[in-house]
Amino acid sequence: MSSEANTQASTENRKRRTDTNPPKTLRERFLHSLPYYTGPYGVGFLEIEAPVRQPRTFSELRRDNVPLLRLDTVLFAVYYPCTVKTQTDDHAAPDRHGKNDSKKAAGGVKKTKLSRVGWLPRPRVLTCKGYAKEFSVPHLPVTAYIAATSMFTKLPALRNAKLAEHWPEEMLGDEGPTGQTARNEESSSQKKPKFPVIIFSHGLGGSRMSYSSICGELASYGFIVVAVEHRDGSGARTYVNLPEHREVSDSESSLETFNAKKIKNKKRGKESGQHYCVDYLFPKNNEQDTAPNNERGVDMQLRAAQIEMRMTEIEEAFRILGYIDSGRGHEVEAMNLRRKGNVASSSQGLTGIVWEDWKDRMFLDNVTIMGHSFGGATTVEALRTESLSWIGQGIILDAWGPATPRAGENPSHRVKKPLLSIGSEAFMHWQENFDRLVDICNEARGENALTWMMTIRGSTHLSQTDFAVLYSTWTDLFMKTLVNPLRAIYLTISPSLEFLKITLPPEQTKYNTWVDEEILKTTEPPTTPLAVVTHDHRPDDQWIAVRLKVDNEATLRLKRWFRHKNRVLMGKGDGSGMPSGLINWERGNEVWMHVSPDPESVEEQMQRNERTTSCNAA
Repeated sequence: MSSEANTQASTENRKRRTDTNPPKTLRERFLHSLPYYTGPYGVGFLEIEAPVRQPRTFSELRRDNVPLLRLDTVLFAVYYPCTVKTQTDDHAAPDRHGKNDSKKAAGGVKKTKLSRVGWLPRPRVLTCKGYAKEFSVPHLPVTAYIAATSMFTKLPALRNAKLAEHWPEEMLGDEGPTGQTARNEESSSQKKPKFPVIIFSHGLGGSRMSYSSICGELASYGFIVVAVEHRDGSGARTYVNLPEHREVSDSESSLETFNAKKIKNKKRGKESGQHYCVDYLFPKNNEQDTAPNNERGVDMQLRAAQIEMRMTEIEEAFRILGYIDSGRGHEVEAMNLRRKGNVASSSQGLTGIVWEDWKDRMFLDNVTIMGHSFGGATTVEALRTESLSWIGQGIILDAWGPATPRAGENPSHRVKKPLLSIGSEAFMHWQENFDRLVDICNEARGENALTWMMTIRGSTHLSQTDFAVLYSTWTDLFMKTLVNPLRAIYLTISPSLEFLKITLPPEQTKYNTWVDEEILKTTEPPTTPLAVVTHDHRPDDQWIAVRLKVDNEATLRLKRWFRHKNRVLMGKGDGSGMPSGLINWERGNEVWMHVSPDPESVEEQMQRNERTTSCNAA
């Protein structure tokens, strides 16, 4: 299929899928909302908090003579393909055959209505205070503003929905041999889809919910995405529930919020169990260590310790996935601390999950590690770590280069696995960060690993987060984001899927339904990383990495306003299927490619994957 035909098919598929979504609820018309996912699957959501095997502290960093970093439990959300498309609060979710799911089941018992997931982590007001504390602003206006905009925003995902047991409808309808094979496998009562796994690591100020647009979109295309919420002081605020045998006093911390204070459950008048709160941790005497112009640079002692703790959290999350995949899901549910009565938990807990459906349903080899900003630095270190041998490749989104540890002298501690870097234009103009990422890419290339490094034109650092979608007006006005936020998400997802199709074994992607737009394959390798770059939107030094520069801004905004009004009056879109930004680039010119392998190396990698799959099958 030609590239032009691929593009047209992609646009039509996405438009058709969008047309099948339920109408907006009253909530979505007045509050900021997240877009529906465009893949062939509905998206389910569950969250697990489980005790770690060895509770401990990390590094020798102490304040007031107590350790800074403490790990008791691992918390993560799972976005996964489910059997139903997303419902709204006012519309029952149809099953895969279009039947209403609210009918009575056998015996006359009405089926439990699936509910959508709130975007802002619980407890919502206290989470708002956490954001206010991170940004050193009064919490009342922050809480009031979030309450009026996104406090009650819902994800287009269903809590504890049934894991998908069918191949995508588009694949089953394929008249070719692949479609026939899929139909044969589905007709077999013992053969159910098995899904590849992605583990996602958030950046500073993030959480398990902050990247739901990316995680959910990948899940809608047949991936199980595990979004870890790190307890290393890199998030705005997170709550840690403790198992009954462990007390808060077992290991002290310097943070004021680390205490045994109980949070009342207002509905029952009862107290939640033992827990503590972890707020954003500022580096000592260097609070702005993230700033490009900071003379003191990055507090590498703290950041390296946080990354060390993150490695353990990722390993613990993978351990829990292993339990679930091996048929021990009931044990996981028993140890789960995100349950009714515990702080920051949904009253539903894991109710409704049929663990037998999850047995042998995940590919736990060649797992993909993915992360944004500080999560990108985490991803690089995970790719180097030999003990995480089950990781097969990595995707870094606008990685924080200066915070990424150096490879060091140990030749085994190198990035030796395929790597895709997708950055923002705002961070590209930060020369130190750009050079550091080029070094990391060269490190991988030196180990003969397939490596791509690209930039989304007109994007800023938050363009790959939910904040850019929910608060697009503010990122537009203050960060001068030029690309439409939905288009930025698409330009993150599309090359990521293409990358995974190249690097994953064929058995993990054989029934994919995404259209490969060949962004990675068709973009010519540059002679130097900055050979194709223009600096029209490079800001003044004081705004490096924070915002872009826009000439004739008032004129551009007026033109966009007229374009929007014209589309509304005419009752149609712009005809291309592309969301409109302050500046729009033509297809094929929306990204800059800085580093890419030659086509022969890509072909060799895919052939190697096919041979490995054939050997395993034999």
